[in-house]
Parts: sequence; structure tokens; C-alpha cells
Amino acid sequence: MGLKIIITGTTGMVGEGVMQRCLDNPDVEKVLSISRKPNGHSHPKLGEIIHSDFTDLAAIESQLTGYDACFFCAGISSMGISKEQYEKITYDLTLSFAATLAKLNPEMTFTYLSGQGTDGTEKGRSHWARVKGKTENDLRKLPFKAVFAYRPGMMKPMEGALHVLSYYKYGAWMYPIGRMIYPNAFNTLAEVGDSMMYVSSNAYKKFILEGKEITETANLLR
Repeated sequence: MGLKIIITGTTGMVGEGVMQRCLDNPDVEKVLSISRKPNGHSHPKLGEIIHSDFTDLAAIESQLTGYDACFFCAGISSMGISKEQYEKITYDLTLSFAATLAKLNPEMTFTYLSGQGTDGTEKGRSHWARVKGKTENDLRKLPFKAVFAYRPGMMKPMEGALHVLSYYKYGAWMYPIGRMIYPNAFNTLAEVGDSMMYVSSNAYKKFILEGKEITETANLLR
């Protein structure tokens, strides 16, 4: 039997790219997208649940069992919102969602899309980095089979993507140059998706994966 994967954030650039990569992989049996609005994709392996409140999954719990992995790609920028709002969305929502999945699927691996610059000490000056670090650390305490924190930098979108951030549209010319000069800060979304599938199926030892580890583990899947 192939991997059965839950993916969040599929209406965003990263989640969409990871989802596309999973759907294209013959070793993936089923993908379940959970989001607040339709992601605009259809595929024989793709199921979709539209759910408004990620802190309360009671109404959909019966549809969340039997999965091997969750790729949590939902998130929000800290720009333009209060610290309280950012903490609620980044920390509270993520931990609540993950705790429910840990209860329903104790053999699941949970992969959290964090970000480059996250502060795992939770003591630095940057508020967003501390919140991300706390989220990573507390996810690791949940009773999953394994938890992974991904900290990519700039990511190259997938071909044909529907949800590409404007920054990436206009800054695409930077990618090949940046990749050559600083490979640890530049990945393709194909690499991110392949890496997530690899670590979910293998006994990978590291908790945090940055650009270099993402590239290395993606290549092991291919």
C-alpha cells in the first residue's frame, strides 16, 4: 500500500507545490487536502475537505483516520497583523490541529513547514522567529511516530501552479544565481515535496531540515 498523506495550506504556494508533487508520485496512494477554501485542483488520488476552524476538527475527525503522514504547510506572514493574532494562527492553530491528528493517527509522521531564521531557543529578539521555534519545539512533544521541522529559504514554484506569491513571480530571476552562490537558502518546491515524502517513509534522524538537508533527502527519493 502507498503513502496516505494529509496536506494543509494547498491554497498557498508551498502547500500547492507539495501536493502536486505527492499526486505525481506513484508511491502515494491518497492525498487529503484540508483548507478553508477550494484549492482549484482535481485528481483521482485527491480528496478535499473544506473546514473553517482548524482548532476544532470534531466535525471531520471521522475522515482523518488511517493516514501515514501530515505535511502542515498552512501559515501566515507576521507582516501587518498583531503579535497576538500571529501567535494564535501560527502556534495555537497548528498545535490544536496536530494534537487531534496525533490522537487519531499515533503512527503518523508530522512535517511542519517552519522557515529559515526560526529561533529554536525561543529567546531571540525576533517575535515571529520565537513563535515559530516554540511551535517546532512543542510539536515535537506530541505522540507522533516522528516530527520534522522544515526551514527552507526561497523556493522555486512548480510549473503550472495556481497560487504563486507575487514576490516569487517577479523575483524568479534570482533563483539560479542564488542557488549557485548560497545553495542552503534556495530550494525548488519539487525538492520540498520529495524530501517530505522521503523522511516520512524512512528513519531519518534529524528533526530540523534546512536547505541542504532538503536537497539531500529529496535526491534520495529519486
